Amino acid sequence: MSQELDQLFSGFQGLKVLIVGDVMVDKYIFGRVNRMSPEAPVPVVDADNFDARLGGAGNVALNVRAMGGTPILCSVIGKDAEADDLRELIKKAGLTDRAIVYSQKRKTTTKTRIIGNNKQIVRIDHEITSDLDTLDTYYLEEHYNRELEQADVVIMEDYNKGVLHGINIPQLIAKAKKAGVPVVVDPKKQNFDAYKGCTLFKPNLKEIKEGMGLDINPADENSLVNAVVKLEEKLENEISLLTLSEHGVFIHSSIETHRLPAHVRDIADVSGAGDTVISVAAMCLAMKTSLKRLAELSNLAGGLVCEHTGVVPINPDHLFQEAKSLGI
Repeated sequence: MSQELDQLFSGFQGLKVLIVGDVMVDKYIFGRVNRMSPEAPVPVVDADNFDARLGGAGNVALNVRAMGGTPILCSVIGKDAEADDLRELIKKAGLTDRAIVYSQKRKTTTKTRIIGNNKQIVRIDHEITSDLDTLDTYYLEEHYNRELEQADVVIMEDYNKGVLHGINIPQLIAKAKKAGVPVVVDPKKQNFDAYKGCTLFKPNLKEIKEGMGLDINPADENSLVNAVVKLEEKLENEISLLTLSEHGVFIHSSIETHRLPAHVRDIADVSGAGDTVISVAAMCLAMKTSLKRLAELSNLAGGLVCEHTGVVPINPDHLFQEAKSLGI
């Protein structure tokens, strides 16, 4: 089994992963709160540290890169100061922006979190969430078509910021299917029904409840089976991977079903765990691993990143050693 694991991790090296969706900048201002403002009933944060990180689809790219793959970000952002920040973060991470459209009509999604005494005081969002217009959609698809020729797998990363919408989602999936490239989807409720025909669909419990309008008991396997069967009838997707937080993961296809418990962890922060899960799952799918191993490895990876504070990509050496010790 460990020899197979060696081969799998070796196979991850150089996999070309096309990530299309909402890329953003996560900014943080850290400081101390010792007093209230005399101007309004709000705390005064004495800032002493600033940080900026790739977020959204950008964090998926960081996870793919960490696992040895070659991620290509395909998105539409603004032509603004925040875009300069994003471009710098992409460059620092050793990624490319060749498939990113810079549009005068958009804002570069930026979430600024102000943290005082280790607690979030406020979040400031700079974004446009309306769907791309016809011209920006065309430019996005031009980049996508070009990069698809070399891709081993496509990840559609939807944060409801308008890059993926009801018109272009079916077109992007159809082009990938025609090219024989599997499509893995991390959905949000707004476009839930648009991902018909994708290869692997990965909602969390909240997303599948809202998207399907079902009351699902994550502790009851029959309830989960009923939900994914209805999901697959509706979307005609080949594989469903449900992430269920402390209830683990559930993977289902027309051929097999597996329920895997969550690994007991010292949870520090669940932020970004879904990005890690989708990244590892997509790379396993590209390597044609068994569904059970795909679920086991992505479940383990998602748990490992929760041991760290803040959004961090997976450590592949740690993942390999843990997987090896568990006999995955």
